[in-house]
Amino acid sequence: MVAENGKASLIGRLSSVIPLGLFVTLIVLLPRVAAGTVLRIHIDWISSLGINLSLVIDGLSLLFGLTISCVGFFVSVYAADYLPESANRGRFFTYLHGFLLAMLGLVMADNILSLFVFWELTTIISYLLIGFECESDSARRNARQALLVTGSGGLALLIGFLLLGGVADTYDLSQLTGLTATIKTSPVYLAVLLMVFIGAFTKSAQFPFHFWLPNAMSAPTPISAFLHSATMVKAGIYLLARLHPILGGTAAWMGTLVIVGGVTALIGAILAIQASDLKRILAFTTIMALGILTMFLGGKTTPALTAAMTFLMVHFLYKSSLFLAVGIIDHQTGTRNIDRIGGLWQSMPMTALASVAAAFSMAGFPLFFGFIGKEIMYKGALTEELFPAFATTVTLLANALMTAVAGLLAIKPFMGARPPTPIEPREAPPAMWLGPAFMGGLGLVFGIVPDWVGQWLIEPAVRSFHPSMENIELKLFYGFNEPLLLSVATLSLGG
Repeated sequence: MVAENGKASLIGRLSSVIPLGLFVTLIVLLPRVAAGTVLRIHIDWISSLGINLSLVIDGLSLLFGLTISCVGFFVSVYAADYLPESANRGRFFTYLHGFLLAMLGLVMADNILSLFVFWELTTIISYLLIGFECESDSARRNARQALLVTGSGGLALLIGFLLLGGVADTYDLSQLTGLTATIKTSPVYLAVLLMVFIGAFTKSAQFPFHFWLPNAMSAPTPISAFLHSATMVKAGIYLLARLHPILGGTAAWMGTLVIVGGVTALIGAILAIQASDLKRILAFTTIMALGILTMFLGGKTTPALTAAMTFLMVHFLYKSSLFLAVGIIDHQTGTRNIDRIGGLWQSMPMTALASVAAAFSMAGFPLFFGFIGKEIMYKGALTEELFPAFATTVTLLANALMTAVAGLLAIKPFMGARPPTPIEPREAPPAMWLGPAFMGGLGLVFGIVPDWVGQWLIEPAVRSFHPSMENIELKLFYGFNEPLLLSVATLSLGG
């Protein structure tokens, strides 16, 4: 049995070459894309129906591709030691990497019908991943719920895409961008908008479709980390960003996204502070983050859209680190209940350091990337064209609650007395804490050198769907201004 388990772990580690190779390839392309080059691959597929396999790598797709492949690599390495001996690892890694490739296809598709194909592939494979522990009734039930909600949204999205292609007489995103006037003055514009919103809201757990996401916690923790930090739930966010230059800028677009995103953010933050299961706490904070991203994508100013792309990176780093750290705590102690663990600092120092670094970024402490993201969020909220007071208030309250949650995650599991746990705690193997430590550490590194992140990642992403000439710059200190005062208020309220 030990030999078989060692062989299975080796297969898992070897399979991590797939996301690592993709990540390295995208890193090699980074200088060209940051310089403004758009890379395209075009393959005729079903030409009679206007369906082509057109792939594009620009700043937006590259940013998403890097996060997907980076988390995919660390999750693969982590899962090799996390999964129990009884798990079917061949099936697990097949689903995992199939999902990764489907997500990469989704964010790089330049044809909305081929984008829809990849969109549905992520829906189907996520169903298999959430229900991976198929002997569990709750896992099967939660997987069906996620499939029904996101699958129904996918059907609405297909209707929206067909209407959009009918109005513009093309399904290629690169051509649709030049036909915005025709699309926005069309009688079916509002119908297209409604269908697209339903698709995005169901996928990214926006109110009133947010209920499925916490239930998806029945998936193994590596899958939860992958789905919640970089992949499935970010698909709706990607869709809104990609369609922003085509459908965005109208009162219907802005009003709907600002209100729905703001309400979702508040619901997620309030539910997170009440939960006791560590994975559910993180699930509710994901809902909050998705709401904030949706709210800022409702804007059309450069600060608002820069805030969305910056917080996208902030969230991916701290959330993947915290999810994997929670998996370590559960794996090494036998419980995820925050009230039943404590004093783990001495027995699990690397996990503690990774968790504290990620939590500090989540709370927005100075020197961490989350602090810069929070400053830009407040600047973006203050410049919203519709409901700036609402956006600013929501951002302040949600961030304050997240600061409190971050404090709980950093303090309660690791400080104080250590209550008895089902398993005597000890540090996890390096393959498990490497990912949380790396991504938690990046939250500090990116906070110290934000100008590099802004130049190479954030600015190219924003320019790819918002070609404004307004300056985009990330700095550790912007001076004494309103966003800084709001950041201080956030930390004070959170404390």
